[in-house]
Amino acid sequence: MKKKLYDLAHSRAGDKGNTLILSLIPYDEADYPLLCEKVTPDAVKHHLKEIVLGEIIRYEMPNLASLQFVCHQALLGGVTTSLSMDTHGKSLSYAFLQMEIEV
Repeated sequence: MKKKLYDLAHSRAGDKGNTLILSLIPYDEADYPLLCEKVTPDAVKHHLKEIVLGEIIRYEMPNLASLQFVCHQALLGGVTTSLSMDTHGKSLSYAFLQMEIEV
């Protein structure tokens, strides 16, 4: 069965220049190993392929039961240089949570 990430976790996002930072925090800490297994940098890259053009690096924070993804070349140049309607990373956490994983 597939579930969207928003059924299992919430996310916060930030931006620094052209880099998007996404966190993934499960509602239930027991789901942390599942998220580690299924939400890989490659899976996130595939899901956000139209948004993230560069490398995605994942950091695991087991003491906090959370993951952080640093997504390079994701904001069309950044807040001050892009002509995009929304150049901030904040709204992209919602796009991230639309990702489906097999549970």
